[in-house]
Amino acid sequence: MHRLSTRIKIGGKKIGLVPTMGFLHYGHLSLIKKSKQQADVTIVSIFVNPTQFSPTEDLDKYPRDLDRDKKLLSANGVDYLFYPDASEIYSHNYQTFVDVTNISSTLEGKFRPAHFKGVATIVSILFNSISPDYVYFGQKDAQQVAVIKQMVKDLKYNLKIIVCPIIRETDGLAMSSRNVYLSDNERKDALVLSRSLKLAEKLVKEGERIPDIIISQMINEINSVDSSKIDYVEIVDAENFLVPDNLIEGKRYLALIACRIGNTRLIDNTFLKVS
Repeated sequence: MHRLSTRIKIGGKKIGLVPTMGFLHYGHLSLIKKSKQQADVTIVSIFVNPTQFSPTEDLDKYPRDLDRDKKLLSANGVDYLFYPDASEIYSHNYQTFVDVTNISSTLEGKFRPAHFKGVATIVSILFNSISPDYVYFGQKDAQQVAVIKQMVKDLKYNLKIIVCPIIRETDGLAMSSRNVYLSDNERKDALVLSRSLKLAEKLVKEGERIPDIIISQMINEINSVDSSKIDYVEIVDAENFLVPDNLIEGKRYLALIACRIGNTRLIDNTFLKVS
């Protein structure tokens, strides 16, 4: 991979990287499409990263289908697939980790304490291995994007992070590799996430400026289905992930949800612009 990226750079071409854990869906393909528009060479990585899973999470059950992924990548004009083995990434006696503090300690970081340390580490390894000029992430993982942007800023990576919109099913459910775990009834119940975000947008548009009131109504919407179990519902400043007392005109905020529908943990978010 080092030799390949060096050769591409010597040729004067720009590299676009789409980091994934595989089991690709249209959300991933939208990132690939953006890379194809901006970069000369598009590289997709597939690596189910063990260091971002806790012992109680679904590492072994995480959906995988490499043959299907390869066909999708080929059909969508991807130039290279980087598919390293875990032993290549984390060699014997591996000791070095990247820990982005503060922004990693809330929300996902609170419920999954080791998660962002694992994410920042693997993304740093991918950056060092591939030397991309552009890297594409989906807005669905909003806190992850914020963590990686902070890491890029702090560690002086010479690349640009491109954040692409959430891709949703026609009924509003955010696309996720984990959606495959949902039963038919749970799939219908999962729509409460996008409905509650639409409710937040509506309340802000109608003039509500107190986050606790908005969050309370979102929680009521999510709890309207029996299969839901909320981890968090929060509104934060979109730039620094701090929790505001009131929404201020001209600023952008994020409404974020993490919720289990049955045994499947889903996340979703939307921007709230106060005008």
